[in-house]
Amino acid sequence: MHVLIINGSPRVKKYSNTDKILEKLTKGMCENGTTFEQYEVSDRNQWAAIKAAYEKNTNILIALPLFVECIPGLLMEFLETLAPKNDGSKMAFLLQSGFAEGIQLRCGEAYLEILAGKLGCEYKGTLVKGDNFSIRFMDGEMRDKITGKYTQMGREFAKNGDFTSEACRKFTGPEIFPAPVRGLVGLVFKSVAKKGFIKIAQTWGCTKPLDDKPYA
Repeated sequence: MHVLIINGSPRVKKYSNTDKILEKLTKGMCENGTTFEQYEVSDRNQWAAIKAAYEKNTNILIALPLFVECIPGLLMEFLETLAPKNDGSKMAFLLQSGFAEGIQLRCGEAYLEILAGKLGCEYKGTLVKGDNFSIRFMDGEMRDKITGKYTQMGREFAKNGDFTSEACRKFTGPEIFPAPVRGLVGLVFKSVAKKGFIKIAQTWGCTKPLDDKPYA
């Protein structure tokens, strides 16, 4: 099986969490002889090549981040240049996010199923996984601890060309945290995590408080 992979992240490859995930996913995919070609929507110079590959290939995987319930605008802009295929092509998705609960990504997942149909492709499932916000801030073993789990999902995808297995469903993790856990997470974000976010913001040159409301 040969797979066209489209990285729908608007971030350039160096800063794309989705790209780091795909590194591990494709590692597992290729263990049994599956091959792939990958393109980045963030590089507009590749758009013509992506469109040509989309028209040629019948196994398509689009990987993308979900930003607060929104599909990246740059990916939407590119998708609007594509014509429906209606040639028996299959389309699967990898949907990742910083939100840890599966329920936070279900709206996006439902949209992607509709999207596959709009593009004239058979929908082959979406691999849904959150809690990926920190990937690009980590290196080595710490990053591998998060992204390494996707290698097995690559093997799952290579089996049948889809993300519909029970293993893929369980990979999402908790659909919603129990009430005690939600309370604890809220406390952590108001204390330890908040301090971490402030430090990250400072490295980016932010001088205003994170809760600043300039338009209030």
